[in-house]
Amino acid sequence: MAETEALLAAWSERSGGEAEAWARARPGPRLDAVAARISGIPQEFLDERIALRALAGDILGVQLAAQRFDDDPRVRQGAAIGLWLAASEGLLEPFEPALSTGWTALAVDALALRVAPVAAPSAWTSDDERRIEAARTFLLWCGFLPAGEDAATASSLLAACDSLARDRALAEAYEGHRHRADIARKLQEARRKEAAARYSSE
Repeated sequence: MAETEALLAAWSERSGGEAEAWARARPGPRLDAVAARISGIPQEFLDERIALRALAGDILGVQLAAQRFDDDPRVRQGAAIGLWLAASEGLLEPFEPALSTGWTALAVDALALRVAPVAAPSAWTSDDERRIEAARTFLLWCGFLPAGEDAATASSLLAACDSLARDRALAEAYEGHRHRADIARKLQEARRKEAAARYSSE
């Protein structure tokens, strides 16, 4: 099983920053509809004999960052629940508006690498608060705000149920990873601009 801090570090590198996620979020499906669908996940999605790589390939047609840690049951279950949310639109009915966006794989990784390491996915189907946390997280990283909420309201309500924030030591470590990932992104962008300027002047 992977170290929790390693999973959070992988998420920090993958996420691109929470501020960007809130900035691109637009009105989305009802929170209770997403949460109810988490409760109704078919057991075959949680079957550990099904490889995460195969499940993600069948549903999204892309690889997930979470696949690097698919030997961790928390990661496997968190990703499976996110993949169920995506697949359920074709198997049951689409949400309104539909979840399928260019950010769906990122939302699945958010559940697997950001929420699952600190809030066991096995509780998401039975614990109301953990289910709401998972639904809110999925919506945010999919590019949506819960229906009827603005960004400020959605942000404060997600913060109120954030399992990571309750674990001070882990939260501090995560902030460190997030800060380093942010600096690395800024350096990469500066290098890209410098290379482009050098190329255009030649």
